Amino acid sequence: MATAGTSQTVGGLASLDDVLQHITTSSNPSTLHHYLKSFAPKDVRDTILASTLASGQDPLSVLDPQRNTLGYLYILSARLHSLSAQTPTLTVIENFCSLFDPVQARLAPERVTLIAKGIVRVSESSNNTKYALAPLYSLVTRYPPHLSYLTTLHAIFVKTCVATGYFTTALPVLAVPITSVDTALSDLHYNDNLVYHYSGGMALAALKRWREAEEFFEICVSAPAQVPAALQLEAYKKLVLVQLIQYGETSATPKYTHPALARLLKSSPYGAFIKMYPAQSSALRGLVTKEQEQFTQDRNLGLINQAIDRAPVWLIKKLTATYLTLGLADIGKEVGIEGEEDVRSIILSMIDAGEINATISADNTVTFADVVPKFSKEDLDRILVQAQEHNRALLEVERAVNASKEYLTKVRGE
Repeated sequence: MATAGTSQTVGGLASLDDVLQHITTSSNPSTLHHYLKSFAPKDVRDTILASTLASGQDPLSVLDPQRNTLGYLYILSARLHSLSAQTPTLTVIENFCSLFDPVQARLAPERVTLIAKGIVRVSESSNNTKYALAPLYSLVTRYPPHLSYLTTLHAIFVKTCVATGYFTTALPVLAVPITSVDTALSDLHYNDNLVYHYSGGMALAALKRWREAEEFFEICVSAPAQVPAALQLEAYKKLVLVQLIQYGETSATPKYTHPALARLLKSSPYGAFIKMYPAQSSALRGLVTKEQEQFTQDRNLGLINQAIDRAPVWLIKKLTATYLTLGLADIGKEVGIEGEEDVRSIILSMIDAGEINATISADNTVTFADVVPKFSKEDLDRILVQAQEHNRALLEVERAVNASKEYLTKVRGE
C-alpha cells in the first residue's frame, strides 16, 4: 500500500507515474497540454501533480526544466500551492525560472500565474519575501515576447518589489511602456492593470522619480470603468500629492477619468489640502494634524510631509512673478521661515536646480530674473532616443491594429 503523498492509480485515475510517462514521451506540446489539464477531475488533479512517484522520487529531479517545461510547470505550480507536499527549494524554483522554454509555457498562462503567486506565498510563509524577487524577475522578463506586453507577472513582481522595499529592482520592468495586451498570452483581469501601475507609481515615488510616478498613477486613475475601483481612488490621492511636490499644483486628469473619483477626492481631507496648497508650513501642518488619522491610514504621510517641505519653494516661485527684488527677511515673512540663512539656503538650492534665476547681493537683497532654459547635449540625445523609441512603439501598435480582423471589418463597414 502506497504511503500518503505517493503516486498510485486509484479508482481509475491516472497516477503521477502515468503523468510523468506522458511528459517524457510526448513530442507535441499542445497535445501534452490538453492531457495535463484533463487527465483527472479538477478537484484532485493538483493533488496528484503535487505527489511523489511510487518509488518516492521527486518528479522534478527527473524532468528537465527546459526540455520538459510544460510538465515541469504543472507539477511545480501544484507543489507551490500544496499544503501537504514538500515545498520545492529556492534552487529548484530559480533554476526553472531561468531555464524554462517560453514558447511551451505560453500554452498554459494560468499555470505561469500560479507559479508566480506560489513563489510569493512560499517566500512570505518563510518570512523571506525578498527571495521571491530573483525568480519573479526571471519570469516577467523571459515569459512575454517583449516586456511591453502586460502580463499578470508584471503586477505580482512590482507589488513584491514595493512590499520588500527593493524599489530599484523594479526599474528595468517599469522602464518599458505597456503597449500590448493579449489575454491569450496571460490570464489578465482588469485589476492586474491597476495593481501594476499603482505599485509602479509607489516604487517610482519612493525613488523620487516624480514625473514617472505621476504617469503610472495617472494610468491607474484614468483606466476606464463603469464603477471606479477603490485602488483608483488610492492612486488618485498619491497622484495629486506627487503633482504638488513636482509642480506646486495639481493637473487635470484625462477626460475619460471616471467623474466620481474627482468628487470623492474633493470631499476628502486631500481636497482641503490641495485647496490650501501652497501655504506656510505651519498652516499646512495644522491641517495635517487635524486629519492625521486619515493620512496615516492611507499611508500617505511621507508624501504629505514632502509636499509640505516643498511648499516654501512654490511660495518663493510665486513671489518671482510679482517682485523684481526682495530682501531675505521679507521673503521669510511671506513663506513663514524666520531665519534669513534658512531662506538663503532654499533660494540657493532653487538656483542650483534651475527652478529660479536670481542673485543675492551683499545686503541680502534677492534680484529675480526670467529663467533661461538650458539643454545639454546629453539631454537632447536622451530626448531624441526616447522619441525614436516611442515612434517605434507606435508603429508596432499601428501594425497590430491594421492586422486586426475586427478592426478591418469595422472600417470597411461589413
